[in-house]
Amino acid sequence: MKKVLILGGTRFFGKRLVDHLLWEGQSQITVATRGKTNVDFGPEVNRIKMDREDPQSLAEAAKTDMWDVVYDNICYSPDAAKSACEAFAGRTQRYVLTSTLSVYGDPKPGFTEADFDPYTYPLKYGNHEDFSYGEGKRLAEAVFFQEASFPVVAMRIPIVLGIDDYTRRLHFHIEHVQKGKPIGMPNPEAEIGFINSTEAARFLAWLGHSSITGPVNAASKGSITLSAMMDLIETVTGMQSQVLRETVQEDMSPFGISESWTMDTSKAEEAGYTFEALMDWFPGLVREVALALQSEG
Repeated sequence: MKKVLILGGTRFFGKRLVDHLLWEGQSQITVATRGKTNVDFGPEVNRIKMDREDPQSLAEAAKTDMWDVVYDNICYSPDAAKSACEAFAGRTQRYVLTSTLSVYGDPKPGFTEADFDPYTYPLKYGNHEDFSYGEGKRLAEAVFFQEASFPVVAMRIPIVLGIDDYTRRLHFHIEHVQKGKPIGMPNPEAEIGFINSTEAARFLAWLGHSSITGPVNAASKGSITLSAMMDLIETVTGMQSQVLRETVQEDMSPFGISESWTMDTSKAEEAGYTFEALMDWFPGLVREVALALQSEG
C-alpha cells in the first residue's frame, strides 16, 4: 500500500481525489487540513490537523510518516512552496502540485507547458496576500521546480466545474437566465476550456502513479464558445438569456474573457492519459445545476 498524504482534501476535487483513491484501494490515505470542514471518510482515512500557512505546522505533518506521494491542493504562494520543500525533504518519493491555467497570463488559445517555464522564472518570496492568484501560482511552481530535492509534477488546470463547485461560476450563468437577469460578456464568441471535478481528481491520482515530472496541462477535450454555452443554458431552462457586452460588475460573467482561453494537453496524452470530451459531460452538468437551482428557489 502506498502511503499518501493529501494537503486539502475535504472539498470539491480534493474530496473526490480521496474517494477515487479509496476506490482504487492501493493507498493508505492521510488528509491534512485545518479541521474546519467536517467530512467523514470513515476509518480507512487518517486525519491530521495542519495549518498550511504555518511552516512549523506543515513540518510536523510531514514528520508523521514517510510518504510515497504528497498531493498539495492548497499551495498559493512561494513561501508556502518553500516551506513544503523544506518539510518534505527526505520524506516523500513524489510531490503532486495543483497549479492553474492562470500561470500563462492573459488568455489565448492553445497554451502549451512551454509557454511558462518555472525552471527559469526569477524567484521572489512572500505569502498569498502579496501576489495575484496567477503570480502566486507561478512563483510556487518556480520554487518547487528550482528548490525541491524530490520529484515534482504540477497539474495545470482550467476552471474546474461540478455540481458541488463552491465558487458557483456555472451556477451564476444558469441562475441569471432563470431569473431574467443580464449577463455581461466582453466577447461571447471567445472559446473556453474546462475540466470537471471528477476528472481533475482522476488525473491527480494518475499523476501520483506515473513517473512524469514538470508541468502538465489537464483539460477536457475540446472547448465551447461562451455564446454556445448560453444557447445550451437556454435550451435546458427554456428561457431567453440577456447577454450584453457590459453590465454592472455584479452581473459580469466570471467566464467573461476577452479572448479564447484554452490549453494543449498533448504532453499528458502522449504519456498515456485520455481526457473526456467536454461535450460528453458538460450538457449533463448544466441540466443538473439547473434542476438544483430550481429546487433551491
